[in-house]
Amino acid sequence: MNPDKPAKQLTAIIVDDELHGRENLRMILENYCPEIRVTGLAASVSEAVTLADQLSPQIVFLDINMPVLDGFDFLDLMPRRNFLTVFVTAYSEFGINAVKAGAADYLLKPIDIRELKKTVRKILDLLAPAAETNGSVLKDKLIIPDTHGFTILEVNDIIRFEAEGSYSIVFTKEGKKTVVSRSLSDFEKSLPDGLFCRVHRSSLINLDYVKEYSVIDGGTVTMTDGARIEVSRRKTADFMNMIRKRLRSV
Repeated sequence: MNPDKPAKQLTAIIVDDELHGRENLRMILENYCPEIRVTGLAASVSEAVTLADQLSPQIVFLDINMPVLDGFDFLDLMPRRNFLTVFVTAYSEFGINAVKAGAADYLLKPIDIRELKKTVRKILDLLAPAAETNGSVLKDKLIIPDTHGFTILEVNDIIRFEAEGSYSIVFTKEGKKTVVSRSLSDFEKSLPDGLFCRVHRSSLINLDYVKEYSVIDGGTVTMTDGARIEVSRRKTADFMNMIRKRLRSV
């Protein structure tokens, strides 16, 4: 075991149409930034989208100037991205647009090791408050890393969770939607007992925001945000028991 290797590394993918650019950055990260573990390399935006979906990296080192689709196109194709972006380019004039696109930082080619280390330190600082609590409940708060740092949500303000692939979408009473790379099963284990109910394999709801229940079409819950959620047959008994207990306790 390498004694210099940190106990927990941040995962990253590198996106660059030039083989030398990809391999060079990977080598530098492996040799000088042990906090980062490169899990994938992509030579195009289409490859990068696939990798990001499959690997759920925490960081994407992204070349800007690529043929067909460029780095900004990649971000447009990933509206629900749950990673920090570091643009890597030989063209300094892209700096302002990189900031506007929500990049965590911006590196110029050829890569300066000192600047890269500064960028890694900046990312670690951004993710530090949420590094060990990605999507976990901490003192009735949910801490979720996002493209600019992290978001803190009050558990009592969450109306429902909806599964989408390997991700979950969190809906709050303010109408905000936040994507987090955790499953509904993970949330079930960490949320307060008696407050949230899994009514369907893809839906976890806050019982305090249930507005109406109907047995039509097998069973449907209407939430205060207007969402109509199916209650599966095998979850109906659990839902009815939990809602009764919740109503008695408030």
